[in-house]
Amino acid sequence: MYSVPFFRRKNSKNQDIDSLHDAKVNELRAALGPLSGRSLQYCTDGCLRRYLEARNWNVEKAKKMLEETLQWRSTYRPEQICWHEVADVGKNGLISRADFHDRFGRIVLIMRPGMQKTTAGEGNLRHLVYLVENAILSLPEGQEQMTWLIDFTGWTLNTNVPIKVARDIIYVLQNHYPERLALIALYDPPRIFQAFWKVVSYFVDAKSFHKVQFLYPARKESEEIMKSYFDAENLPTEFGGKKSLKYDHEEFSRLMAQEDEKTAKFWGFEYKPSNHVSKLHLREEVVPEPLVE
Repeated sequence: MYSVPFFRRKNSKNQDIDSLHDAKVNELRAALGPLSGRSLQYCTDGCLRRYLEARNWNVEKAKKMLEETLQWRSTYRPEQICWHEVADVGKNGLISRADFHDRFGRIVLIMRPGMQKTTAGEGNLRHLVYLVENAILSLPEGQEQMTWLIDFTGWTLNTNVPIKVARDIIYVLQNHYPERLALIALYDPPRIFQAFWKVVSYFVDAKSFHKVQFLYPARKESEEIMKSYFDAENLPTEFGGKKSLKYDHEEFSRLMAQEDEKTAKFWGFEYKPSNHVSKLHLREEVVPEPLVE
């Protein structure tokens, strides 16, 4: 006989928390002052909630964090990076968007650091930022996070990015894309990776740190985590699933060229495809055979 009042109290508590959070969002918006252009477009209520969540609902700290992001976006212009500018970094399938979602409808990015062929820090960062921006715009309605699957096949210290590059990537992700990651699955990393992780984890904040999972095949706990996030029928064999993982750079480039057009439309700027993208589109067209008299 106590179940009904209990659930009523629980729902009432949740409603009180939601009301408090809504008030915090309004307070943060007022503190930011007038916004215009892409800054206004960027600062949705969902965006403000993520920054507040990242700073434990402290309005002043969230304001500082968000203002730093707006400043970074105004100079780095991540929304205007096009695939042809970063395609060379990922030509071996270093990072790609999976053709499946996790069980919660999240976009999945597959990373294969063993395919790293360059140590150019800025190129690595821009490549990742481009794919994160694309993943965000591709998220289903009501979903704000993505999942990362990291395959360590072929990874060695020689293929690893320098610690400075890793630090810069961590900084950008934590400070300019808060609450965008649900899970970072490090699948079957070699033991030597632990030494690298011990160094770079120093730069990872507590919220992000708890989203990183070291997962290994044939370990029950790891298998349970993977099953809770993914359907084995969709999951590549590299991650304990049943699907083969194949990366076709030209096919992925065609997809990203289409995505670039959508991105330009969303943010309101003119999309200008490169010559390489134009050639890719031409290859898709069927050329009629000459008439034989």
